Amino acid sequence: MGNVKHTPLLLMDNSSMYIVSEGEYKVERCSFHEAKTIIEMFDKDDIVRCYTDRALDTVLYDYIGIEHREFPYKKFHTMRPGQTGIIFKQYITKSETQPVVEPEPGIQSKKIENIYIYCEYITRMK
Repeated sequence: MGNVKHTPLLLMDNSSMYIVSEGEYKVERCSFHEAKTIIEMFDKDDIVRCYTDRALDTVLYDYIGIEHREFPYKKFHTMRPGQTGIIFKQYITKSETQPVVEPEPGIQSKKIENIYIYCEYITRMK
């Protein structure tokens, strides 16, 4: 391999989008099933977690359905040409209904937001 640099698959979220900086990129929306297939094509050591909010792990394991693996965290500054990643984009809307629930006797909780996640597959071209 010689001069070829290792370019792991990057797992990103809204807070790690600074990685996508100058350059040409191809971005495609992908389903949870497609994201799972892409992630499963890589060995654990060839995937880097660029997000710090571990709540996203719930999305990976419980909703996307990937096998529980501990992906190492690394703060990347930019993607390299030819490198790929999956972005888990989160957006929040106000709740149209605001039911009140009692998780424990005497304690009330109110729903105030809806949280949505969608996936994008990104490749740095140049």
